[in-house]
Amino acid sequence: MADILIGKDQARPDFSPNSPYGNSTVATLDMQTDASGILIGGNQATAVDVADVIILGRLFKGTEIGTGFKMIVSDAFTASTTIAIGFRYIDSVDSTAVPQDADYFLTATSTASTGITEGDNPVAPVRLPKDVYVTGTIAGATHAAAGRLDIVMNMELKGAAS
Repeated sequence: MADILIGKDQARPDFSPNSPYGNSTVATLDMQTDASGILIGGNQATAVDVADVIILGRLFKGTEIGTGFKMIVSDAFTASTTIAIGFRYIDSVDSTAVPQDADYFLTATSTASTGITEGDNPVAPVRLPKDVYVTGTIAGATHAAAGRLDIVMNMELKGAAS
């Protein structure tokens, strides 16, 4: 199992709670592999394998997540591949108030065919007490083909919890 970094930072929650324009935003993240199953833009030169954790992006402390999630597979990955989408704390220290969750947004879902999948894990929205990585955990099979998925997450930037 390897951690493979491709992620990008999302907007910082610098909005005021009294912002007249609202604090809702959308994070867009993506994952692409080449014809050999190697992650494009990743820090690993071998194909994405079972149990690899892809670091798709970063969300900041004070962001409320869980109000909408969609995964779009526009170019199918290798047969039998699946991915679970969740989050873990950047500092690797869990929180009892908001525990890390490897499938918070999406449980193990096939990426072997094109389609759109809404978040399938019925969880309550939470405000992140610390910065997190959005993660994708690979299962089913080693990647050996070109593929692309995009993630769209609705969130609200609320600032640090008091």
